[in-house]
Amino acid sequence: MKRVLFVLTSHDKLGDTGHRTGFWIEEFAAPYYALFDAGVDITLASPLGLQPPIDPKSALPESQTPATVRFNGDAVLKDKLAHTLTLKEVEAGDFDAVFYPGGHGPLWDLTNNEASRLLIEAFVAQGKPVAAVCHAPAVLLHARGADGKMLVDGRKVTGFSDSEEAAVGLTHVVPFLLEDELKALGAHYSKGDDWGVHVVEDGPLITGQNPASSEAVAHALLSRLA
Repeated sequence: MKRVLFVLTSHDKLGDTGHRTGFWIEEFAAPYYALFDAGVDITLASPLGLQPPIDPKSALPESQTPATVRFNGDAVLKDKLAHTLTLKEVEAGDFDAVFYPGGHGPLWDLTNNEASRLLIEAFVAQGKPVAAVCHAPAVLLHARGADGKMLVDGRKVTGFSDSEEAAVGLTHVVPFLLEDELKALGAHYSKGDDWGVHVVEDGPLITGQNPASSEAVAHALLSRLA
């Protein structure tokens, strides 16, 4: 049985707006079930452990998908989610891959988290896939390869686009624009249509542009695990 680590944000404040954020349910649930239904053993972790915050907007009626509906009625998964391990409790050697769901939360706490960075670098050094969707490719911004270069330098990647951030009205709220930061580090950033499915693979990295891309990222990861 293959083992995959999911790393979720512990950050719940949307800048100085007074609103809440966290992880986006679709970006967690769709990949989780795609892997779970394929027989993958999944462990959940977060910087602070226990219950990661859920972005309340991802629970609104207009954000519902078959995966979120399944999640809403899944008491077993909700209990598992309420007891995530801390990042310091997990090691890359115990897993075959790592998956980072998005939501705005990771921009604040996982981008600069040393334990997360070291974990990513360990997965890459061991030749294991690192998958991230929507805002979660931000976790790659400070990671380096074995050659000391920035991990995304010269690699093809995607992530939540500037135009999508503008569309949700948060350009001046987020600490940085992910598309711009990836490009500044030398990544070959690409995007598809706003809110459409777009997945990019390069070396160990599998990245998805937005919530609609989350399940496709999971299927790309399953292909690697197979």
